[in-house]
Amino acid sequence: MQCTGNEQLHAHYSEHRYSCTEAVNGKRELTRCTGSHGVERLFLCDVCGKTFALKRSLIRHKRLHSGERPYCCDVCIKTFTRKSILIKHKRLHSGERPHCCDVCSMTFTQKYTLIRHKRLHNGERPYCCDMCSKIFTRKSNLIEHKRLHSGEHPHCCDVCSMTFTRKSTLIRHKRLHNGSARIAVMCAVRISLIRITLYHTNVYIVVSAHIAVMCAV
Repeated sequence: MQCTGNEQLHAHYSEHRYSCTEAVNGKRELTRCTGSHGVERLFLCDVCGKTFALKRSLIRHKRLHSGERPYCCDVCIKTFTRKSILIKHKRLHSGERPHCCDVCSMTFTQKYTLIRHKRLHNGERPYCCDMCSKIFTRKSNLIEHKRLHSGEHPHCCDVCSMTFTRKSTLIRHKRLHNGSARIAVMCAVRISLIRITLYHTNVYIVVSAHIAVMCAV
């Protein structure tokens, strides 16, 4: 007989309440902790074979295969696979920014954005390349960097089949295929230089936007 999520959580907490190095505060955290303690993962995806400790985790996962997006924004009709993502999305409409930096008082809609922002204050760069030891503040930056070592170019132009390591580079490249190629490339270079120069301020946002408007005109 399969255990329910509550029963699994109780059993896990009873066994590891004094030894577990991760704070298991609820069923959401149980999945992260099961791998290190060998708790049985009872729920199997019949499409890809991935297993889960909680049935609801399996249900959420299977939406990746089925394309089901049951949570809908009542403002813009955009749909999502998880209710938590919908809640975060709706803050874009309401303007709510519940996560506040205790250093500079800047506010954010999502907690992980605040965590990334605070690395600008404390200098933390937790993501390290295992080939050249270069470190990064974001995992996505590390992934893009490692493509320089592997030679991977996952982003492909559907017009000329040229490939790129970054999606943003592909987007800029595709402007070469439209009528405003020259001015778009010139602006992309200018904006990139400004962003590099003024990376740790908010000024580059205003300047980049101004240049973009000028080019659009």
